[in-house]
Amino acid sequence: MIVLSLFITLGYLILIGGFIIGFNKVETFKPKKPAPKTRFSIIIPFRNEAENLPRLLKSIENLNYHKLLFEVFLVDDASEDNSVEIIVSSGTDAILIPNKHKSNAPKKDAITTAMSFAKNEWIVTTDADCELPKYWLDTFDAFIQNHSADALVAPVSYQSENSFLNQFQLLDAFSLQGATIGGFGLNKPFLCNGANFAYKKTLFNEVNGFKGNENMASGDDIFMLEKLLEYNKNVAYLKSKHAVVKTTTKKSWRSLVAQHVRWAAKTSAYNNTFGKLTGIIVLLMNALIVTGIILAVLNSFNWFLLIAIVITKLIIDYILLAKTASFFNKKQTLKYFVFSFFVYSFFNVFVAVKSIFGGYTWKGRQFKK
Repeated sequence: MIVLSLFITLGYLILIGGFIIGFNKVETFKPKKPAPKTRFSIIIPFRNEAENLPRLLKSIENLNYHKLLFEVFLVDDASEDNSVEIIVSSGTDAILIPNKHKSNAPKKDAITTAMSFAKNEWIVTTDADCELPKYWLDTFDAFIQNHSADALVAPVSYQSENSFLNQFQLLDAFSLQGATIGGFGLNKPFLCNGANFAYKKTLFNEVNGFKGNENMASGDDIFMLEKLLEYNKNVAYLKSKHAVVKTTTKKSWRSLVAQHVRWAAKTSAYNNTFGKLTGIIVLLMNALIVTGIILAVLNSFNWFLLIAIVITKLIIDYILLAKTASFFNKKQTLKYFVFSFFVYSFFNVFVAVKSIFGGYTWKGRQFKK
């Protein structure tokens, strides 16, 4: 048990240490504001988002980019609330279209549906519960004009509130963003977020869209990233504070667990070896913390070894989170770090177990793994 514990801890230390090194290697992009040139088609699937749509629509209206250089598609996935009425009454220039279901993956279907209407080469996806920054497209355009990228992964954060639930989610998001950026810095990209993702339409067609992943309801972002990498396309990370999209946190622990179960359910279908290895090491480390605490209480695990393991994980996690929080200008969230650290270990193990033995609910629909 001691040897296994040390082996898992060493693996985790190397992994997160690598992400810290990779994070530093990805340079922060500072746009020089060239004349706008790139044309974008923004695709936003939605279902029952009446509460969030006004904020999204306002942020679209406030985008600084030239109005003739982008179009917005809002794809209604059979909303049962007054989402459509809100869009129609808003007077937005966004194009409202109904989703065409062809698979067991409604969101992927929605993106595919909008593709047939999109006139521009660069596709940008985001979510209906997001708020877009004013210089979002300007930053994408500047990066595209200065780099030969085929796709761009960009940062996502949360609207922050002071409750522990919200701060816990913010720290969780920072861990994912830190790993995302670190992966790109190590030339081993394996994560992205569909709330802020851009790629060329020609590439979408070249890789046959989401074909082969229709059985998984979610994963429009990760599976597309994997396909682009498989086809040796140049995928870059846009590390810019001007490109940060903010989304909403879950309002209850139950909905947060459901969200993470949905995320975990698709991991078995990943093709990225480094991504799978990362998930296994992180799960093993959290499981080690949980079992170590339980066994130590039962006098079946060495307390000094447990304390050493916990301190090691605390330090390496804090370094990565501090770097990520600093990038997002949210260093004050770190005051919740220690308590979140222990909660997350149990949370992560619980979600992993739950994802193995059942399906999940998403937007009022039941899905099997």
